[in-house]
Amino acid sequence: MDYEKELSQLKENLEKAKSLKYRAEARLEQLKQQENEIIKELAELGVKPEELENEISKLTLEINNLFKESNKLLPKDLLEK
Repeated sequence: MDYEKELSQLKENLEKAKSLKYRAEARLEQLKQQENEIIKELAELGVKPEELENEISKLTLEINNLFKESNKLLPKDLLEK
């Protein structure tokens, strides 16, 4: 067995692992900053993160109702000509 080659391979793999770790840590930091920015934006809109799904559902329903109402208000007889 070639111990020098084995040791060299271990060192190379260790460096690759360190590099991956540093990149993962940097990406995690970016994602945490992005999360904080989103939470701040939500707070400015008066929405708590845990209420986001309900808020999306509420707004979707409101949009659908507004489309229905808008379509009812359009003069159908003029559009069919």
